[in-house]
Amino acid sequence: MTRSVATGRPDPMAPFQAAFLDRALVLAAEGAAAGKGGPFGAVVVRDGAVVAEGCNQVLADNDPTAHAEVTAIRRACAALSTFQLDGCQIYSSCEPCPMCLGAVYWARPQVLYFAADREDAAFGDFDDAFIYRELATAAAERTIPFVQVPHGSARDLFVQWKAKTDRTPY
Repeated sequence: MTRSVATGRPDPMAPFQAAFLDRALVLAAEGAAAGKGGPFGAVVVRDGAVVAEGCNQVLADNDPTAHAEVTAIRRACAALSTFQLDGCQIYSSCEPCPMCLGAVYWARPQVLYFAADREDAAFGDFDDAFIYRELATAAAERTIPFVQVPHGSARDLFVQWKAKTDRTPY
């Protein structure tokens, strides 16, 4: 990745290629027209080549997690036989929702480019603002209460994990 002359920081626009963002938008339109789900598409690219792509599959798969970015990330990781997308770029038709944002951070691509933003999505009745608010709300006070039930062996799982000498950190 090249560095910005002004800041010295990595220049996230350096690998940007408009054709990949255009492809994400085509996937979004095709998926929505086919009734697969909302108008969202994503493309994962590495070394200038498409590794995987996906559109929203929520309705097609009856899977609330089958968003375009998650679908593309799953396919890219399978194609690359890895759980992280080092050196990859993701092109998305829209700013990722909170779930997809988490998936992107776990996948660790080099950069994510997006076209529409969350306000555009809200205009289309995909309003994630309530999820962002929920994240800042105490677990027991959320719309769907999250109740911790302490269990003596729950923390032990993490102790055992940390003690594993052959674990793969991620």
